[in-house]
Amino acid sequence: MPPTRVRQPPERRRDRPPRSLRPSRSPRSSRSLRSPRSPRSARPPRSGDAVRFPVLAVVFVCAACGLVYELELVALASYLIGDSVTQASVVLSVMVFAMGVGSLLAKRLRCRAAVGFGLVEAGLALIGGCSAMALYAAFAWLGESRYVVVAFSLAIGVLIGAEIPLLMSLIQRAAGPGPTKRARRQGQAPSREQDDAAGTVADLFAADYVGALVGGLAFPFLLLPWLGQLTGALVTGAVNVVAGGGLVLWVFRHDLTTRSRALLIAVNVSVLALLATATVLVDDFEQAARRAVYGDQVRVAVHTELQEVVVTGGREGPPDLFLDGRLRVAGQDEHRYHEALVHPAMKGPHSRVLIVGGGDGLAAREVLRYSGVTAVTVVELDPGVVRLARTDPALATLNAQAFRDRRVRVVHADAFNWLRGATEHVQERYDVVISDLPDPGITPSTKLYSEEFYGLAARILTGSGRFAVHAGSVTDRPHTYWTVDATLRAAGFATRPYSASGRTPGFAAGPDRADRAGGTERGPGDWGFLLAVAGDRPPALGLAPDAPRLRSLGPGTLEAAARRAERTRGAELPPSTLVHPRYGG
Repeated sequence: MPPTRVRQPPERRRDRPPRSLRPSRSPRSSRSLRSPRSPRSARPPRSGDAVRFPVLAVVFVCAACGLVYELELVALASYLIGDSVTQASVVLSVMVFAMGVGSLLAKRLRCRAAVGFGLVEAGLALIGGCSAMALYAAFAWLGESRYVVVAFSLAIGVLIGAEIPLLMSLIQRAAGPGPTKRARRQGQAPSREQDDAAGTVADLFAADYVGALVGGLAFPFLLLPWLGQLTGALVTGAVNVVAGGGLVLWVFRHDLTTRSRALLIAVNVSVLALLATATVLVDDFEQAARRAVYGDQVRVAVHTELQEVVVTGGREGPPDLFLDGRLRVAGQDEHRYHEALVHPAMKGPHSRVLIVGGGDGLAAREVLRYSGVTAVTVVELDPGVVRLARTDPALATLNAQAFRDRRVRVVHADAFNWLRGATEHVQERYDVVISDLPDPGITPSTKLYSEEFYGLAARILTGSGRFAVHAGSVTDRPHTYWTVDATLRAAGFATRPYSASGRTPGFAAGPDRADRAGGTERGPGDWGFLLAVAGDRPPALGLAPDAPRLRSLGPGTLEAAARRAERTRGAELPPSTLVHPRYGG
């Protein structure tokens, strides 16, 4: 007897419940089972190109803005604090560290990547755009901005570091879900959408690097000359918030809830309003900060291609000259500095004189007091300083119209490069070379205090030529001063140290500030100089027979100045070179 066959019921579709369990077909009940629109709802992936190109464009813009913020911090820290190498190292290292922290923190926002990215860009635009004003305000009213630089570097770095992870999360979500574990075990190839997402990630990094290049070039060649430090940062912030907010509110608008969309619109409008208000008030802010730094007697304030130049006083007394907030000329006692720098070097032949720096014309004024001088060459990098010294009535009176003298020739060039070219011409020989430069370790002129530079100077001096160098304060910065001495001797010079004392305290700002005792700032108590000649025998200190009458130098003054300097000599120091600079801030 054949076995009885039991008829099995037909296999039901796995994705369809039994009819008895199916819900009603009424429109209301059908709508009630639909998942609400929310960022976490599964949606069909959007076209790769519809997302890729707007994202890459925004990555490009945001990367450019981020690098502008970074360079802004480096430049302002160098201007306001000094020692550009140290400030650049601090800003860059802190910012890179903070970017790593930001990448880790962004993991908490991946579930809400769209609103998170929008808020990150708004915060970055506000903090980065206002960073220049905050640093300048700290310098003007608090007198210290180191901690402010570190704080802004941390904040900007954290926000920049959070950008890429959030964008990658948005791109992956737009490309659709990845292959399942079972598909990966079976070796199935990823879908076309997933391939597009992987390619977009690579494009994202490329756009980020290219944007950084554009931002790095736009900062010195576009923003600084056209808009300046403060306005340039504010405009960059506005571009940043428009780009970041526009991407989220348009391309990824379906990833936002109604509440999130309203929040982002309110935040972005508020940031734009704050940046616009700051841009309108930036001139008033700059004037107020300038009065806090320089006092109420600001006569001239101009931004050249290289620096900010400010002249104060001059109506009832001699003017003061500031470069990037640092006092370079104190009209009250500048004669002490320039007489000590110039006149000891003029003892001997002095027909042809070279002045490195000295764009204010005051060293040239002292040189031109000798009738035997036939030619004076002034090598000054910034033509704006020379232009102001020639045209401003107070400065032109102070320098005795030195730049109108026919014997004076001005060369606008980097002194190191110009001197290297001058050594190739035998006729370019000078009886006297005078280095009238800011203190080493405080400005980018450090290379002009290197052994290589002094070697070039030795080649353009005549056999009996004399070389006078301003080397910073002997009493307040002895390490720097004696490093200059060691560098000169390493270049083949014999040196004679001396100083000029009697500086007027109470100067307002600059690298000459040593402290803020009692709420007032004072400069170092002296200027340090070195007189050098080629060979092993140090030069004798003294004045030329045809020296004019001087206000600060007289019989016995230089000998006493030399003894004061020698009392600060310590252990032998190594010389400073281009590859191993040894000057501190």
